[in-house]
Amino acid sequence: MIRKNLVSLTTIFALVLGGGLLGCDQLGGEAQLIITATHVHKAPTSLDDPVWQKAPAVLVPVKGREILGGEEETVFTKAVYNDDSLYFLFKWVDPTRSVIKQSWQFDGEQWVHLKGNEDRIALLFETTRINKFATRGCAVTCHSPADAPRQDWKLATKTAAEKGDLWHWKAARSAPYNYADDAWLTVAGRPSGSYRETGRVKDRGEGGDVKNQTEDKLRPLYMQNPTKEPLAPGFLLMEEAVKITDYSKFKPGDVIPYRLPKKPAGSRFDVKALSRYADGGWTVMLYRKLDTGHEDDVIFNPRKRYSFAMAVFDDSGSDHSKATQPMTLRFSR
Repeated sequence: MIRKNLVSLTTIFALVLGGGLLGCDQLGGEAQLIITATHVHKAPTSLDDPVWQKAPAVLVPVKGREILGGEEETVFTKAVYNDDSLYFLFKWVDPTRSVIKQSWQFDGEQWVHLKGNEDRIALLFETTRINKFATRGCAVTCHSPADAPRQDWKLATKTAAEKGDLWHWKAARSAPYNYADDAWLTVAGRPSGSYRETGRVKDRGEGGDVKNQTEDKLRPLYMQNPTKEPLAPGFLLMEEAVKITDYSKFKPGDVIPYRLPKKPAGSRFDVKALSRYADGGWTVMLYRKLDTGHEDDVIFNPRKRYSFAMAVFDDSGSDHSKATQPMTLRFSR
């Protein structure tokens, strides 16, 4: 992400989305960012729904690490809820829409991966108490100081009793199906799974994506089924993919996605999403039932407060900008 002046961002976001700019409070002697979810009778159905005007806005400062180190950004945040569900609206500046995720391109002789990753936003809620998470946020679950090298980062809790609920919106892999990948956080070092070095565990159900590559990893294995109209133009959904049987039909410059989103289902599909990239930035709405009925999700009780953290990824698979202050969600009527 590029550096932006906080004052100018405040003006821009206030004009675009309206509402008051609130959020600072004191809890336990520590400065907190308070996100207040306003009770509404009519749930928002779009990014521009007038109901969003009822909610106060909070500017959440985020700061980059590694390649993004020192860069500061701001995520404009609102929240509303009704008797059934909780809704968040996020808006942040991003000069480029990144959904490449290493797509394949044919150069006339061979297939090569394009440079580029994807934009993302992630939220982590405290399900059971995570020691010091309420006052230190992301720093606790990453278990690393700001200057620690990437290989030392550990997205995990320190004990099995500490658990978090992780919502992960991905511009290339979950946005085509209008959801945020739902997972939960525990201790690192489990014996199997793609995330065994961290504490991330996928919620039960289907979702995620498939790497589109032949066994030798030299070219794509799948292409769009020519008999189907794409549900998400510009992406290749696994349910619409067919194996390539004739590579001679491709011309120099042809591009085929490398990561194929899978149709989500079950608890992994609990967090729904709407998103739009326009005017040099992202607007994303995430929403979920207050109580999903699944044991791997936090239950939101409007009478309580919930500690959570935020991270934003700009064309990145790992380097990110994280919230610089502890965050608390509260509910208001």
